[in-house]
Amino acid sequence: MTPRECSMPVLGPSGFFKLAWTEWGPLRAKRTVMCVHGLTRNGRDFDVLARALAEQDCRVVCPDMPGRGESDWLPKADDYAYPTYMQTIAVLFARLDVEKVDWIGTSMGGLIGMLLAAHRGHFIGRLVLNDVGPFIPSAALQRLGAYVGRDPRFQDFGAVETYLRKVHAPFGQLSDAEWMHLAFHSAEESDDGDLRLRYDPAIGKPFQDKPADDLALWAFWDQIRIPVLAIRGADSDLLLRDTLVRMSKRKNCAAVEIAGCGHAPALMAPDQIRIVSEFLLQ
Repeated sequence: MTPRECSMPVLGPSGFFKLAWTEWGPLRAKRTVMCVHGLTRNGRDFDVLARALAEQDCRVVCPDMPGRGESDWLPKADDYAYPTYMQTIAVLFARLDVEKVDWIGTSMGGLIGMLLAAHRGHFIGRLVLNDVGPFIPSAALQRLGAYVGRDPRFQDFGAVETYLRKVHAPFGQLSDAEWMHLAFHSAEESDDGDLRLRYDPAIGKPFQDKPADDLALWAFWDQIRIPVLAIRGADSDLLLRDTLVRMSKRKNCAAVEIAGCGHAPALMAPDQIRIVSEFLLQ
């Protein structure tokens, strides 16, 4: 199964930019699922999951958020902010011509979904939060800030794969083919002929402006009424177990821990895909 590669112009805070996304499955499927990636990643992270959901009559939409993947970089670093991301998704949703979407968000993608679902009149039916929640400790944010915004160069995709295996080891036990898939979609040729990561280093500006504090979004969490599945990597430093326990006390929130993963489970393993699909399709 080959995805459809799509793009359109979106008006951001400082002008229009190209938003790119991949789609899987029939256009008029029984349900539409939107998968939104983490801070430095892109929509192709979800290829394995998207293919599996498409085989269950889902239309799966996987955007590259601004500054990542095939989408344009934004002209101002300050534009890489959650209001921009939320407005971008609202435009994409309008383009899909559906009544609602189910949402799968990893890390940053989960926060975007959580913030949208807290607003009146939102369009999310079910929400999967992959290793993120309404509280993020400062130590985890500082760890992310240690590598986001850097602009390393690589001689070949093998070197990119080695880098990803180190930086994203908490993704879990991926096969060699899965690591190479991530590497292939994580890098592109730079002007000097080397390979560079496919994201704008300026996305790291918020981490560089000031030391990270704990991030508490419980007020938004308290506004969410739709069914939620919270997934935690058992070794995660970003979604703490205490946070997961507090989330799961809500009747609308189911919670699952994935052994052998930290931040964040790659959602490529069959058991992880089954957990997500059963929640969405029940």
